[in-house]
Amino acid sequence: MMMQEAQDFQQESDTLAAALAGSDEAIFATTTQFKSWTIEDVIGHLHIWNAAALMTLEDPPAFQAFIGDIMAAMKAGKGHVEVQYEWIDSHANGVRGKALFDAYCDYYPRLAKAYGAADPESRVAWAGPDMSSQSKIIARQMETWSHGQEIFDILGKNRADGDRIRNIAHLGVTTYGWTFRNRREEPPAPKPFVQLTAPSGAIWEWNDPQDDNVVRGSAVEFAQIVTQTRNVGDTAIETTGDTAKRWMEIAQCFAGAPETPPAKGTRHPVT
Repeated sequence: MMMQEAQDFQQESDTLAAALAGSDEAIFATTTQFKSWTIEDVIGHLHIWNAAALMTLEDPPAFQAFIGDIMAAMKAGKGHVEVQYEWIDSHANGVRGKALFDAYCDYYPRLAKAYGAADPESRVAWAGPDMSSQSKIIARQMETWSHGQEIFDILGKNRADGDRIRNIAHLGVTTYGWTFRNRREEPPAPKPFVQLTAPSGAIWEWNDPQDDNVVRGSAVEFAQIVTQTRNVGDTAIETTGDTAKRWMEIAQCFAGAPETPPAKGTRHPVT
């Protein structure tokens, strides 16, 4: 039976692909609200790291060569976008625009199938510490969902989120300590009680119930905050207590150096 998290990744990718299906070439040059990346840049970013995720599962030596080249280029001062296009030029026939989107759409089902058949507890290498294959495919769902947000926003489209969003919400909750330690701050104890409403209407809860240290609201909006696609002030998420408030101001569920969440009012659907 296919690992559920791999199915969730497939559905997340399908949802994003459907939003761009039938788009003309000009759409891919549209600049998003994320670091002035274009839609083409976003798709290229997702495609190259999907390829890396398949490498680390099926061909670890190829992944080590890949990540070594990427890290060397970035240490030399090159940015994510420049590095990804160098890789696409060398390994994906230099495709751009709609052709790059088509390559992305052809590739992600292969990744879903491979992880779906993998042992969820098997270990794979990544840019940071090794992780389980289950965690890796959740990370790919999270990145697809979070980078997909800038595409949905700039297109002025609403995304149909399902309860697969629980994977991303759970990642957001479990990276509470990481958020603070990544900023050289001691994570305040206790962890806030988190109560979220799923797209289906189900209620999801994490951590010990408390009345004075709570994060409560929409699971989708919580996921937007922890992936830094929305400022907490642009959501209806409710926080009670200083710890919960501080966490939602700086939450970061993805790896890497501390990132500053978007300023209030800067990330929103185009109408």
